[in-house]
Amino acid sequence: MTEAQHFDVLVIGSGAAGLTLALQLADKARIALLSKSTLQAGSTWLAQGGIAAVLDPQDDCESHIHDTWVAGAYLSRPPAIEHTIRNGPDAIRWLIDQGVPFTRDEQGYHLTREGGHTHRRIIHAADATGRAVHETLIRNALAHPNITIFEHHIAIDLITRRKLGLKHNRCIGAYVLNHQTGHVIAFKAPTVVLATGGASKAYLYTSNNDGTTGDGIAMAWRAGCRVANMEFNQFHPTCLYHPKAKSFLITEAVRGEGGVLRLPDGTRFMHKFDSREELAPRDIVARAIDHEMKRIGCDCVYLDISHRPADFIKEHFPTIYERCLGFGIDITREPIPVVPAAHYTCGGVVTDQQGCTDIPGLYAIGETAFTGLHGANRLASNSLLECVVYGRSAATHILAQSLDALDRADCRLPDWDESQVTDSDEDVIISHNWDELRRFMWDYVGIVRTSKRLERAMHRIHLLKQEIAEYYSNYKISRDLIELRNLATVAELIITCAMQRKESRGLHFTQDFPAQAAESADTIITPTNFSWPDSIREADIAEAPINV
Repeated sequence: MTEAQHFDVLVIGSGAAGLTLALQLADKARIALLSKSTLQAGSTWLAQGGIAAVLDPQDDCESHIHDTWVAGAYLSRPPAIEHTIRNGPDAIRWLIDQGVPFTRDEQGYHLTREGGHTHRRIIHAADATGRAVHETLIRNALAHPNITIFEHHIAIDLITRRKLGLKHNRCIGAYVLNHQTGHVIAFKAPTVVLATGGASKAYLYTSNNDGTTGDGIAMAWRAGCRVANMEFNQFHPTCLYHPKAKSFLITEAVRGEGGVLRLPDGTRFMHKFDSREELAPRDIVARAIDHEMKRIGCDCVYLDISHRPADFIKEHFPTIYERCLGFGIDITREPIPVVPAAHYTCGGVVTDQQGCTDIPGLYAIGETAFTGLHGANRLASNSLLECVVYGRSAATHILAQSLDALDRADCRLPDWDESQVTDSDEDVIISHNWDELRRFMWDYVGIVRTSKRLERAMHRIHLLKQEIAEYYSNYKISRDLIELRNLATVAELIITCAMQRKESRGLHFTQDFPAQAAESADTIITPTNFSWPDSIREADIAEAPINV
């Protein structure tokens, strides 16, 4: 095994959340930032619409808070909403100071509106906001001498003192595979931050890239952290339907600027499902599309903005216009074929408002974390906001600790043991299991669920996990195997949470319990190796984790 690396803070993930935190800490700490592919490969780069924040004098935080509460089907946690939205304007100003080129008009920064919002509050960079934010943060991180970036490095598992048989549990690092060299490296750090994104790759159809395999959620669960609300998988209503258009999203801002949904015969249908029509929250729009596709047996529906002026479309949606044109679709003249696709994980690792998890020294931010902000359904464009706000909050909390004092030198990280494994000549097993998992998750744990489908899915995941565990024990590690193992873990967490929720709320709709319960409650599941931190009594703790 390659000699261990030592840093003050290990950041696992290179999207908006991880980069924000790294840049906030870099003047005072040595940061290792891991990207399991290239820096540009994450979900942040793909985000189109924008970032929701109160920036217009006609808008106010109370309205944004209310919109988030309603979109979340009244399950969002008020402290998380308050924290995120009231810190939103400062987060946007920080991004502007970093150099993000948000779109401007004669009044200042242009604000658009998306489904579920009662005001125009989405600041954006044309229709490629994520890319503009990501490019800016990457450029600044690369320029900072205290940030060391490791591309093509994927974390395998977290290292805790308890795992090493030591007292005073704390996360002290992670085993990491350099999948270009095949070497496993131990990264030691008194503070570890999970910013690995969501788990939408658990589904056959997704708007996300190939890397959203729930790595941080799975690692935290195995290490002993609680996980919550994994049943709430947001399916984006409008992913481009074309055989060559892999995972290309049509931003919700198209509907915000007047785009309408039509059946293949040109008939509009959203009025039958919600008075807000195309501007209803995503869970409602996705279920409506799914219902109509199944009702008439069509492969897709159509999103039409061709009634707007061509110059307007090209100016506001240049990326979508060019990409669709490349597939022979001129969106200034014809509608766009679209289907729902898995898009966002509203649940995750349980944290508090500083990103602290149940394990001292371990933080989770961004889509990896369950803060309580999104409730049963994420309000459009609150995701990038959450990344920046919680990246900054976690950094503030980390800086309040004494990193030098936390860097205990009394434990050596053991080498990664590969003495009992061999090279695999059966990689087809990985690809087959990956495909099977994603297909039964789509069929049984998708937009519309039943108890019987969930039971079938759980039966299949148990068999798959046995096969994966056997494979993991006998063959050398690889990126594909790590991701498959993590996908199986998060799939089981999704199914477990879905089976426990005996109601339909937000993104979780089951035909066996179609009504929404009178009282709302989070679905919090606890691993068998969970324990409260030293000197903390369970009676002192509410549902949120301990701020240590």
